[in-house]
Amino acid sequence: MATRSERAAPDVTECDREPIHIPGAIQPHGLVLIADPATRRVVAGAGRLEQVFGDDWLGGSLDTMIAQDVSALLSTLVAGPGGTIRGATIMLQDRRFDVTIHQAAPWLIVELEPASAEPLLAGEMLSWMDSIAAGFERAATIPSLCARAAIAFRTLTGFDRVMIYRFLDDDAGRVVGEDRDPALHSFMNHHFPASDIPRQARALYVRNRTRVIPDAGYEPAPLRPAGFETVDLSDVALRSVSPIHVQYLHNMGVAASASISIVKDGILWGMIACHHRTPRIMPLDVRLAGAALAGGLARQIRTKEEAESYRERLALRMAEDSLVPALKPSLRRAVADRHEEIRRMIDGDGLALIHSDGIEMYGHCPERADVAALGRWLVGRNNTDILATRHLTELMPGSERFADRASGILALPVPEEGATLIWFRVEQVEEIEWAGNPHKGVALDSNAQLTPRTSFESWRESVHCRSRRWTLEQVEAAHRLRRAMREASDARERLRLYRDLERAIVEKDAALVQKDVLMKEVDHRVQNSLQLVQAFLTLQARDAGPGSVADQLIEAGSRLSAVALVHRRLYRDDQIETIDLARYLEDLVEDLKGSLGMQWAPHMSINLDPILIPTDRAVNLGLIAAELVINATKYAYPGGTGPIEIALEQHRNRLRLIVADHGVGVSGDRRGFGSRMMNAVMARLGGELEQVDNAPGLRTIVTAPIEDATS
Repeated sequence: MATRSERAAPDVTECDREPIHIPGAIQPHGLVLIADPATRRVVAGAGRLEQVFGDDWLGGSLDTMIAQDVSALLSTLVAGPGGTIRGATIMLQDRRFDVTIHQAAPWLIVELEPASAEPLLAGEMLSWMDSIAAGFERAATIPSLCARAAIAFRTLTGFDRVMIYRFLDDDAGRVVGEDRDPALHSFMNHHFPASDIPRQARALYVRNRTRVIPDAGYEPAPLRPAGFETVDLSDVALRSVSPIHVQYLHNMGVAASASISIVKDGILWGMIACHHRTPRIMPLDVRLAGAALAGGLARQIRTKEEAESYRERLALRMAEDSLVPALKPSLRRAVADRHEEIRRMIDGDGLALIHSDGIEMYGHCPERADVAALGRWLVGRNNTDILATRHLTELMPGSERFADRASGILALPVPEEGATLIWFRVEQVEEIEWAGNPHKGVALDSNAQLTPRTSFESWRESVHCRSRRWTLEQVEAAHRLRRAMREASDARERLRLYRDLERAIVEKDAALVQKDVLMKEVDHRVQNSLQLVQAFLTLQARDAGPGSVADQLIEAGSRLSAVALVHRRLYRDDQIETIDLARYLEDLVEDLKGSLGMQWAPHMSINLDPILIPTDRAVNLGLIAAELVINATKYAYPGGTGPIEIALEQHRNRLRLIVADHGVGVSGDRRGFGSRMMNAVMARLGGELEQVDNAPGLRTIVTAPIEDATS
């Protein structure tokens, strides 16, 4: 295993310059005819032309040879990307061929590919694709979406292995979904270096969404006669493949491959890579179906990414709304009073405020002297913009000494306060598993002949001095927070003109302090009482041993956790009438992980839209959520564990709470859903509870008004 502070990219300049769009040859399983568009006479071609058309094919009429009126096709049909037109299927020597015409100035290029022996029926294919699209919509996250996609594309293509391959910021790729023959080893989560797919190949993958190599051991069929070697075959599916890529496939033990591009908003997001151990063809109808399915996958990826971004922005907005009132006295007081919320808002591990009188630090921060040095460096940059970096050592010399506590920073200068607010993120050592050593990617032999890498055995690399990434939404939130600080500073200046109001303000502050002291005392006593009861229930469950009694005691403790959480929210939040249901459910799930056993922790995922809801309704929904999660752990995976997904969505004035598993599905043993408590709670909420097949597993949907309909 290698350990590196920076990952050096291999020199792939020669690969990027290889002219793969003009190979001068095609793959021999099909035929290509090149014709003059004015006369429609064939001037060149490739493949077994003599066997199909006879020795006098050169100079023949294109219309006659492909048995259709090319002029009519060109004038009546709408061309696809690259001027591509699909012609009618024809019979040649008792074999059906798919016809594709490319308008590639100055030529017409016609390719003939063997058609499917049993073409896909449009009705059946549309029905199947509609079912797959519905499954894509049900996926709660991008990883689960990619897992479903790998299964769907392997079903469609029949290849031994199908991988969903996502491009990263540095153009390397990572396998994020896989379905394979059990006899094959897995590439799931493996990284592939950028040199495996050169730049000009990625550009062609955007232009041509599908690419097939039915037999990696083929002998190229050259374009003939001589003089046509430089014809641009960018849009030709039969285009011969780079010898480097063919050798690459041999090195992987792949005899046939296919790729389908995942293009999101015009950008190559990733690819569906298909591998087979023996030669295998992917006919045109399957490729077209695959391209359409990939388009649907790209739209779902975009939808889920946008939803995730929206939820993050909304959560940040709500956190900002909670913090803005605290900025009124001064930034230093706000940080002193609300430092934990400020730190968590931008997801920092530590927080520091550097001001004229000193430094205040909270959480995981570097030593005070190092923070002071960082402050001087920030001032020396003479830049008042926000600085966000996950790799501080790239920018600040000497910062390696405290990279373990501050590999990443988000620095927010506040000139109005004469201060700088800094969020720190600790070093996150990345254990990257590569499919082979990426630093032995592309080599040059003594004759300057490009050769691909030969090893695809797992190779681990540790990358140091990096932190978690700062998201665009977090940086935008920091900008808004600084704007709020500026407005708060301006407001304080204006308040100096209203000295007559100071006495009233002081009296109000005194009342708030008294209220805060009272609430703190009440909260302390209530929490102590609830903890005693929970401890008693836990001891009783342990003494009872495995069985229904212990299960009931654990469930009672979980319900008690829901009540305790609401009480903590009542004390911590400024608004006691309403709370953020998403934050409440997130804390509730964390408590449930502890009570149910930490073996469930890695299997529970949450996907929650922030929703402000009356506190009494939040209590009821917390009880329902706890009940549904407990039932899923008890019945979905008999004797084991498995994924449990908790989601919260808002639809106008109603909310949907969803608890889904991928277990055994609906079972008569799940009697908890019809219990008296659940019925009573649902009646109080005025909502509905529905159970549907999650294919596989059970998906329970609770729908209820956000506000009480009678209020």
